[in-house]
Order: sequence, then structure tokens, then C-alpha cells
Amino acid sequence: MLLVLLVAGVGGCRRSDPPTLIQTDSGMVNGRVLDSGVKAWLGVPFAKPPVRELRWKEAQPITWKGVYNADRKMPECIQVLRPHNINHYFGEEATSEDCLYMNIWSPAGSDANARLPVIVFIYGGGGTLGSSGMANYDGEQVAKRGAVFVNFNYRVGVLGFMAHPELTKEQGGHSGNYGYLDQSAALKWIQRNIAAFGGDPAKVIISGQSAGAGSVAQQIFSPRSRGLFRGAAMFSACNYTTSNTPLAEAEATGLEIQKQLEAASLDDMRQIPADRILAIQNEFQVGRAVTGVRTSGVIDGYFMPDTKEAILKAGGASDVPIIASFTHDEANSPLKAAKTVAEYKAAAKELFKDAAEEFLTLYPVASDAEIPAVAQEAANDGAGLFNSCACASLQAQYHKSPAFLTVFSRKHPYVPGVKIADQDTATIGAYHTSEVPYYFGTQDAYNLFRPTRNWTPWDRELSQKMTAVLVAFARTGNPTTAGVQWPAWSAQAERYVNFGDTIALETVNRARLDFMAKHRPAPMSPGGAPRRFQRD
Repeated sequence: MLLVLLVAGVGGCRRSDPPTLIQTDSGMVNGRVLDSGVKAWLGVPFAKPPVRELRWKEAQPITWKGVYNADRKMPECIQVLRPHNINHYFGEEATSEDCLYMNIWSPAGSDANARLPVIVFIYGGGGTLGSSGMANYDGEQVAKRGAVFVNFNYRVGVLGFMAHPELTKEQGGHSGNYGYLDQSAALKWIQRNIAAFGGDPAKVIISGQSAGAGSVAQQIFSPRSRGLFRGAAMFSACNYTTSNTPLAEAEATGLEIQKQLEAASLDDMRQIPADRILAIQNEFQVGRAVTGVRTSGVIDGYFMPDTKEAILKAGGASDVPIIASFTHDEANSPLKAAKTVAEYKAAAKELFKDAAEEFLTLYPVASDAEIPAVAQEAANDGAGLFNSCACASLQAQYHKSPAFLTVFSRKHPYVPGVKIADQDTATIGAYHTSEVPYYFGTQDAYNLFRPTRNWTPWDRELSQKMTAVLVAFARTGNPTTAGVQWPAWSAQAERYVNFGDTIALETVNRARLDFMAKHRPAPMSPGGAPRRFQRD
């Protein structure tokens, strides 16, 4: 085990022990006090390293003797690395199969009696990349604002989501979903141990963005994670409808992976270096455009027992309050390319055929200047807002707990002329996942190596208020604060909060969403970004 200091005779915490020495059910762990006074435990193992015979197995409990020194973040799960000129580059990270570690931040002065709300974050990255070590996911600012913050790594790509007939036989009739099972294992570890770090296990919420929001939904629908959280926040995507791949189909993909690896058996596949496995998997992010094998979540009968629809109807999903969020400018549409009213009408005809006139009645433009705003409204109504309302509607139909909807519309204040490889800063708007640094107070991460943002006093204030709603949500199950009145969505009052240049309460245009329900637009990349770029 890395970074373990064996200490003879350690049996518990004494009055003279440092304030970061904690007894967990895995063993003693010591962190460090940051300059801000926040206490941090970085790189805490929550499961055995998933290597050798544990590759493609459910995360296994870990214990150690002595004191584990949790004073630095640990490697991200093996994945392609990031170019240095993209938006989400915050420094080179080590990468390894030995990656099941978590980070915990707790407010200054907290102790085991504090019983503070706990915000857990699950990163996105399209299911093939992502890291809890990224600076924009850091938890120090959230801890300064009154909550315990936890994030963790989980396996991604083929190593995280491969099903295979031999694995299904070995594991009692199921395989795949190892990344989701890692998440569940981390949540169980948090439930057992977070009180010692100052958190209240009854006030844990889970959150995530993009594919991390999809992971949050997976945990909501999985019986293996029931009772592990009291609320769920999904940023830049809420999806209660799209279900996982059937096991037989996923197993066929596993056999194709075996063939491409030229392996004679499952044991042979476990002996192959991880970089060879990484080389055959599909990737379209962070400057990579590789056509390869794609794996994803599985209806395995274990972590995910059925389709989402069937689970909802059977009452099998966790009945917890949710926050469903999207960003204002992430949705794309051919309508946005129109420069003239004639081009806009032609695009509407191409998209909606015989329903084009109805569309133009709902989304009229009288001049060329009106096109960008109205086209973006149409794109949002067919994507982010539609999906958020669909989640809220299903929540109301099958659960007692409320849904809270929000859009993030604040464009980051870019340094004039700054060049970012995967963004056109002049037109990007409030892009996919751009709300994350506001919720977590990590705006300065974007200026780590070069100035890219000129954050204003309003950006700082907005961040404080957005963090506060998450802390309130964890504390009470309701995100309303003194600074943000946030009513729950209902079919009779479809209201949502707009976090932008102001904070405003808005109402869904039901006629528009009903039109979009009847005329579903083809899915497109968030923000119109080429698929070779990141989505986390």
C-alpha cells in the first residue's frame, strides 16, 4: 500500500494527536490542515487496488495497519491524458489502474460532533476519462462555506464498464458496471466513516456533471445504493429515461474486446498491460479522435436490475429530492447557423417538415438580429429544459420527493483575446459544465497557469450563493436559502431558477415543450463542440 506509515501501538486518537488523525473502519488515517484552516484528507483508499486478479471485479474492502498518510491526491484511473491548451487542463496527473482513492475536505474547527452536511461529487468525462484530482473539483472552498466535501475516483472506459461471458459466469450471473460499483463502494465507505470527519451520514447528497450526472442517476436507480444519500444534484444533464445496454449485447462487446486484444481467455486479458487496453477503446475527447470499442453501463441484474422505466414502475428507485440543471448555451441546433430570417425558416422546414409553421408560431423571429436568442431558446427547449422537465415529471409521477430545476446562463468573463483550443471564447456562452466552478468556488483554477478569466465581484457573489443552495440542499433536502427562493417544480407551476447575470425565477413555456415532445430533434454535441473535444 502506498504512503503507509506503520506506527506501533496506535489504538485510537488521543488528546495530543493532530486534529486530522481519524479512525476509520479501514484503519487510521491522517490528513493535513491547509493554510485556510480547512482540514483535508487527500488520497484515502476506499477499496483495494483493482489490479491483477481484481481487474474487472467489484471493488473489494480494504484495511491497513498503522496510520495512512493522506496528504496528497492519488493517480486518476487510467485514461488518455489532456492537451495543455484546452479549457479543462489543470496540470499533468499521474494515471494508474491503482486509482480507487477519495479526497475529503472538512471545515476548520469541525470534529466528530459537528454533524455537518456532506456534498459528494462524481466527475464526468463521457465515461472514458475524469479525475477527482482536477483543480476545478477541489473541495476547499465548499468546506470554507460550511459543508464536508468528498470526491473520489472510479474506473472508466473498458476497464470500468466491460461485460464478458466469462466474467458473468465468474461473478454469479452479472458483469460490467465496475465504475458504477466503485461509486457505490465509495458511498458506502462515506456512510460508515464520514461522521469521524465532521459529516452527518444522514445529510449526504450526491452530485455530478455530464456523465457524472448520469452516474448520479445510475445510483438513484440502483438497489445497491439505496439509503446512501438523501438528495441528488445533476448538473449539465438529467436523464431518467435512457437505459443501460442489455447484458447479452454488452457481453458481445466484451468478446470483441478479447478478439482485438488477441487474448485466449479472461485470465490472458487480465495479464495485458492497461495501456494496450486503452489503445483499442473509442475516444472522442481531449484532442483524441480514435475509432474503437465503446463500453457503457449494463442492465446486469445486479447493480442495474432492469430498464429505468421498469424500475420506476416497480418503485425500485431511491425516492430522494433532486436538482436537475442544464447550461443555457450547451444545446445545439441547425437553427443557430441561420443568419437571415429566410435561412431560419428554411432550417425550421428541414427540421420539422409539416410542423414547421407551428414551430415558427411558437418561435417567431421578425428580424435577423432576433435569430441567435430565439434559436438558442428552441435548442434549449428541445434538450436541457426538456430533459429536466421530463425528470421532474417522472419524479412527481413515481416519487413523493420534489424536483428543483435550474438553468445556468452566466457566461464566463474571458480575458480578451485568450486562445483556448476547444472553445471559441467569443461565441461559447454558458457552455456544458460551466456551472461547476460556481457551485464549488473553484473559479481561480482556470487561471492556474495563464490568465483565462477576469472574474468579477458578481461572479464571486454568484458562486457564494450557488454553493449555499447546495449546502442547504444537503442540510434540509431543500435548496432554498435567504438569497435564493427556489420553489419545487410542479405540473401546475413549472418554475425554475436561472443563475445568470442576475438570479431570476422563470416559468416553463409548456406549449413549446409539448411541441418538442411531439417533434424530438436529433441529438447533437453540447454547445456544437466537435466531438473530438471533452464533455466533462
